[in-house]
Amino acid sequence: MKIRPATQADFPSVLALNEESVRFLSPMSAERLVELDTQAAVHQVVEEGGQVVAFLLAFREGARYDSINYRWFADRYARFLYVDRVVVSGRLQAKGAGTRLYEHVFAHAAEAEVPLVVCEFDVEPPNPVSERFHARFGFREVGRQVVAGGAKVVSLQAAPAQRQLGE
Repeated sequence: MKIRPATQADFPSVLALNEESVRFLSPMSAERLVELDTQAAVHQVVEEGGQVVAFLLAFREGARYDSINYRWFADRYARFLYVDRVVVSGRLQAKGAGTRLYEHVFAHAAEAEVPLVVCEFDVEPPNPVSERFHARFGFREVGRQVVAGGAKVVSLQAAPAQRQLGE
């Protein structure tokens, strides 16, 4: 597996992966992906055998991102790196792609001297796989909010960026 910055040539694969996991994410059009890519502090993909099999989008404070979850963190923290979405192909889940992407995010945050990496995941309906994954990186709940017109409840999570150095 090779991790690298996303390019526009990867966008069709990114959109397909997003659609594969849309029950946990918000839908994303090609136009929306271009917009998010221009604002992202980190937009990485994992490539295996010449195919994009995972991606991650993350934003720093001060982005023009209109996500309700991003805004929750922006209203409470001066400096952070918000992981908006991390998606791994179903056939490669639990094989290290997500871990490699998160290791990259934590290294990026530490290098930029950003104190927190933040994210959210669904708790209603529950997403225990994501909950276990994030706990391994030291994420802890800092809040909850109802989203998607009341259809979901998310756990808002934060982890110290420096925690990952040297581990």
